[in-house]
Amino acid sequence: MIILDKTVISSEIYEEQFICDLDKCKGACCVEGDLGAPLTQDELILMDESIEIVKPYLSAAAQEVLDTQGAYLLDEDGDFTTTTLNGKECSFAYYDDKHALKCSVEQAYLDGKSDFRKPISCHLYPIRVQTLHDFETLNYDRWSICECARILGKSKGVAIYKFLKEPLIRKYGSDWYQRLCNEIELLKSEKEEGTS
Repeated sequence: MIILDKTVISSEIYEEQFICDLDKCKGACCVEGDLGAPLTQDELILMDESIEIVKPYLSAAAQEVLDTQGAYLLDEDGDFTTTTLNGKECSFAYYDDKHALKCSVEQAYLDGKSDFRKPISCHLYPIRVQTLHDFETLNYDRWSICECARILGKSKGVAIYKFLKEPLIRKYGSDWYQRLCNEIELLKSEKEEGTS
């Protein structure tokens, strides 16, 4: 585990390998599970503002969910999540021409129609961030539907924190990310010295 400022980073973040393999998983993380994507308080207005922008990407059923239920709901734990279509896929998800689920919010961003990339919880996946007292804990959410991502990450030798460099910088800044990399390298060198 590494502690940087008010963040606690699980060792799995730098010891486990991971690269999303959308060709194989088909965006399963956007459809599996009990709830939609977790949202921060600051993201609520951004999701509301995204509705009209993303509608052209969405199915009629998803558009109806957004029209009738809105962009998000408050779950039983008091957290906000995106609404879902029939209790399954995120209401902001759409199927591409390869029948993989993708994020309409991110596609609008990539198409230059919005400045909002996507919810940070989605951008950071498979890292889940939880607040514990004054700290944020970063843990690896190991999910069976992501087995192909673990296989691809291992074959390429890409650790989770490297795969998620962009969203980690988006959330915590480039200085924080560089210090994380430095701490990880220090741990690796200490481990190598201990085994030699």
